[in-house]
Amino acid sequence: MLTRRIGLTAATVLATLLTPVISYADEDPKGGGSVDCGLYTCEVEVDVPGQAGGQEGGSSGTGGGGSSSGNDDGSYENPDGTFDKVCTYKLADPQPPAGSLDWEGHEPGDGAVYEQSCSVAPDGSEDLWVHRMVWLAEPPEQATVDPAVLAQRAVDSMTLLGPDIASPRAAGKYTVGVPMWMWVNQSATTYGPNTASASAGGITVTATAKVSKIVWQMGEGASVTCNGPGTPYASSQGMAQSPTCGHVYSKTSAGARNGKFPVTATSTWTINWQGGGQAGQLTEVRQTNVQVAVGEVQVVS
Repeated sequence: MLTRRIGLTAATVLATLLTPVISYADEDPKGGGSVDCGLYTCEVEVDVPGQAGGQEGGSSGTGGGGSSSGNDDGSYENPDGTFDKVCTYKLADPQPPAGSLDWEGHEPGDGAVYEQSCSVAPDGSEDLWVHRMVWLAEPPEQATVDPAVLAQRAVDSMTLLGPDIASPRAAGKYTVGVPMWMWVNQSATTYGPNTASASAGGITVTATAKVSKIVWQMGEGASVTCNGPGTPYASSQGMAQSPTCGHVYSKTSAGARNGKFPVTATSTWTINWQGGGQAGQLTEVRQTNVQVAVGEVQVVS
């Protein structure tokens, strides 16, 4: 009997229909069960055709009268060097969350989890396959690593936030007809550049993210697109309009909820990556909100 931790996929269901399957589970405080399941995988025993003998990695009889030995990659080598069990691998995307049984006690970043597909028919035919998730310290030779997948993993490791709005301020008071200067504070997490790398299978991909534009929804129907962080206002500018990012309100916020316009600043992060002989570009979007009070000039007679 061969014990394997396999993913319960359609192919596995097919395998259970065509071969005897005996469920297995350790006893637990809740009374145990026939299958020991985690978030992504279950522990089961599969009676693989042509693989008898009771222990994984042990010898078993074959149709040719020889023996086959189990290998860590799930294949079974016969004395003549052929394999009864042929496996292929694909890097799992996304990777299982921390704590999943698929990590086999390891933490994300320590090796990787792969989708393993193995033919369990004695003759290696393709009509009987078992699919499961396996953790490997190093990618197997036949595992294919897509640089684009590594690029997204690098982006996911970054902290990319919405704009750090410096102006307009929630505590500020603004006036109809008076130019409003809008700008944001710049940092690696709110504007960039922000750089991270991810590696697998001997391939390293490096990604660099930077905000390419900020679109301001002003709360009264107007939209302003700024291709930079904006220019901080100085008192010496007087009533001049911002040269890079500004707006002029034509009505007050008195009729808006809470007497303020809901302003939304949406930043577009453009991420350029390269590695593994490839290069590409990804996009991420983040938002920040602020409430802005706009009034009229008070004339004292």
